[in-house]
Amino acid sequence: MSGRRPRIVVTRRIPDPALELLGEHADVWLSPHDRPLERDELYAAAAGADGLVTLLHDRVDDALLDAAGRQLRVVANVAVGYDNADVEACLRHGVVLTNTPGVLTEATADIAFALILMATRRLGEGERMVRAGGTWTWSMFFMLGSGIQGKTLGIVGLGQIGTATARRARAFGMRIAYTGRRRVSPELEAELVAEWVGELDELVATADVVSLHCPLTPETHHLIDARRLALMKPGAYLVNTTRGPVVDEAALTAALREGTIAGAGLDVFENEPAVHPGLIELEQVVLIPHLGSATIETRTAMAVLAARNALAVVDGKPPLTPVT
Repeated sequence: MSGRRPRIVVTRRIPDPALELLGEHADVWLSPHDRPLERDELYAAAAGADGLVTLLHDRVDDALLDAAGRQLRVVANVAVGYDNADVEACLRHGVVLTNTPGVLTEATADIAFALILMATRRLGEGERMVRAGGTWTWSMFFMLGSGIQGKTLGIVGLGQIGTATARRARAFGMRIAYTGRRRVSPELEAELVAEWVGELDELVATADVVSLHCPLTPETHHLIDARRLALMKPGAYLVNTTRGPVVDEAALTAALREGTIAGAGLDVFENEPAVHPGLIELEQVVLIPHLGSATIETRTAMAVLAARNALAVVDGKPPLTPVT
């Protein structure tokens, strides 16, 4: 890069390899706080930036883009999802928005399948009981769960993460059914022995486990609501590793309490970090704190990809993984 070094704002600490890469080519402002910045703090930090490296808790909208100023060229979001960003606002301001697809696929699929096993085999419930010092002894009928071999995994959104989850499920002997915005290639269907189900209602009514992998959009907000939960089998399980608001947590709480479905596994929540209090009270739901991409390798790869996107755009080059 030549001339003035660009100013890149990083809204919260990211792995050192990404910071080092940014520092080689730009003047970097890194938030001194290990927490989401308040709105006024975020606006003040963004002022005069050529690029912003944001995280999923940062709201990227007209107000932030106005605060940054006309020289802002890129917002590099360290996430594959970009529901925290107003895409139309970025387009209006002529700001490139990028994300980090691909690098977190396997880690998130691991978590999705871990939640399937934890929920169906009651592993969280059992671990809590042991830690609490509960009295127990082995018996034929003690803490029986549900086997998954031969059962149907219904995947909502057979993208990269959904596909990786399906491959894990096949290794465990599950059948695969899926729905989404579009049908995948015949080759992928053949590899996964996956059945296309055109209607979501049909998928949730027939699957033994429903795993959500669709992006959060206005159309998918509360995609799983009381009506669709009522369509599920009484012995079925729901797993969500995409975005919390795809599921109506109040409706899910009621469904679990009433035995409408057998259980659930959640890595994401409607109002993170808050969790619906009713869910916390229930033993048949597994709750983990948004760990889908939480490996050292994956988070580092995400941050480095975001840094590369930011540096490319401020240097007048095409971004590696653009949204806009």
